Amino acid sequence: MYKKILLSLITVLAVVSGAQAAGNEWNESFNKAKKMLERQVYYDHRVTLYCGAVFDEKKNVTLPEGFTAAKHIKRAKKIEWEHVVPAENFGRTFAEWRDGNAQCVDNKGKPFKGRKCAEKANRVYRLMQADMYNLYPAIGAVNAARSNYNYQMLPDEKPDFGSCGMKISDRKAEPPVRARGQIARTYKYMAAAYGPRYQMSRQQTQLMDAWDKMYPVDAWECTRARRIKALQGNGNPFVELACQNAGLW
Repeated sequence: MYKKILLSLITVLAVVSGAQAAGNEWNESFNKAKKMLERQVYYDHRVTLYCGAVFDEKKNVTLPEGFTAAKHIKRAKKIEWEHVVPAENFGRTFAEWRDGNAQCVDNKGKPFKGRKCAEKANRVYRLMQADMYNLYPAIGAVNAARSNYNYQMLPDEKPDFGSCGMKISDRKAEPPVRARGQIARTYKYMAAAYGPRYQMSRQQTQLMDAWDKMYPVDAWECTRARRIKALQGNGNPFVELACQNAGLW
């Protein structure tokens, strides 16, 4: 009994300590992050987050039986790298995104703002955008439909993609069961690594805590985290500790 209590205390302390650690500190390139994920993380597990669709090295998707898409049909043929915590959701906290910057002027002398300006003028934004822990492969049509919507349970809605249980309604999204644990531990990581720049609402925190407990890590989530740590240099303590406790690290 005392051993279990001690282990629990060590785990809590480690999570708290890990939460103080910085996130991505060196890679400022979103494109480089995607290439590393494709070639050095997902090379032997080319499966999408939400729908479990298989894709090849050229990002062509084999759609699951029964998958349907009413919109963005052309984008269903390829995978895209989705920010699970949408870039806009943390991007809006940057002045460059909201208001622009002296550096953000196009070749015609017209000022611009938004994502392009934040990417051009703010290093912290570039680091957050390129954090590989927050990037997952998704069928392009699903990524497009999810947009920047927050996750929420939608019990009265039907799946929008046939056999893939992704639901989207009223600017909210409910992911399939298969993705919820990974999503939760990604949200918790982003809030810990980049707070107070990025913060979850109380409702989001409660949902992610619940999903984290309900949907434990599996061997692939642990392998993914281990490979990203080797490439990016920092860990996701919410995954790493769970993997250690499950004997999967």
